[in-house]
Amino acid sequence: MRKKIAVLPGDGVGREIAKGAIAVLKAVGKRFGHEFSVEFAEIGGAAIDAHQTPLPEETLKLCRNSDAVLLGAVGGPKWDQLPSHLRPERGLLAIRKELGLFANLRPVIGFQSLLESSPLKPEIAENVNLMIVRELTGGLYFGKPSERRGENQEVVVDTLLYTKAEIERIVEKAFELAMIRRRKLTSVDKANVLESSRMWREIVNEKAKEFPQVEVQHMYVDAAAMKLVSHPRDFDVVVTENLFGDILSDEASMITGSLGMLPSASLRSDGFGLYEPVHGSAPDIAGKNKANPLAMILSAAMMLKYSFDLRTEAESIEQAVQEVLNAGYRTSDLQTAEGITVGTDQMIELVVQRIEEGSAISSIMGAYM
Repeated sequence: MRKKIAVLPGDGVGREIAKGAIAVLKAVGKRFGHEFSVEFAEIGGAAIDAHQTPLPEETLKLCRNSDAVLLGAVGGPKWDQLPSHLRPERGLLAIRKELGLFANLRPVIGFQSLLESSPLKPEIAENVNLMIVRELTGGLYFGKPSERRGENQEVVVDTLLYTKAEIERIVEKAFELAMIRRRKLTSVDKANVLESSRMWREIVNEKAKEFPQVEVQHMYVDAAAMKLVSHPRDFDVVVTENLFGDILSDEASMITGSLGMLPSASLRSDGFGLYEPVHGSAPDIAGKNKANPLAMILSAAMMLKYSFDLRTEAESIEQAVQEVLNAGYRTSDLQTAEGITVGTDQMIELVVQRIEEGSAISSIMGAYM
């Protein structure tokens, strides 16, 4: 198989972790007889510096002409004073919209070997296996641009906008995932306050008639936030709108002990996807060989699974990551008393080595479905 991948390293630690994903894909290609070609382009702050826009047209063109996209991270204090439409994060929002990537999948796994790294009690974090499905191209982030009104600009207005079709397609995707997992769907909203949430709940109930095998639960977002850290094993598939999904998925990262362990996939209906770690650009550790590359590496595994249907190859990456963690290796964000602290480059090398060795260890990562 030959595939072309657009790589958008972005800002901060993005370049360091993107290097890890490419090295892993090269090892997978060699082991399984595939060819993954990569081409680089700018996004975020790096694109602002080079092209005066967070999402250059040439970046979009490359992505549209590729089979999938790998993205590192965007943003940093360097660009904090720019107008909102020129902020690095606008590049990320825009590329999702331009490529039609409406479904963001964020798996959360309670790694047995990382229970000490989690701030949650081991008996709460262990055996957690859930998938957050976040709507990605509508809601508050894409409504009418925020305005400051009044004579002294003392009133701020942001608009939360959803169409019925936007809600229907993300809810259907969540039901489809629930069908191949544990057949339990939790829909998170704020229907006691927001009209958009009331429509969301109505659509979930209507769509549920097409999936009678799936147990459906509705939950207000504040209750869901509390339950994520008190009884996370109760969740299987969690579907919610853009803003709520953004916040809840970051909160859920504490189950694993670090944002550096959470990959994500942003998909459209034809299987094309953009794959990125959940964490940000971490400018404070950029260039210091301290970043955790595992979320980026696991994002590459999700790419193989969702966009290329290479499940065995994806599992080889997941198995390699699991084996490295079981051996006690940790980047500084996962440091424990018994762990062996390594830098970004060494962690990448350890994962690549295990892929090349073709370890037969069984993977617990099948939940990345």
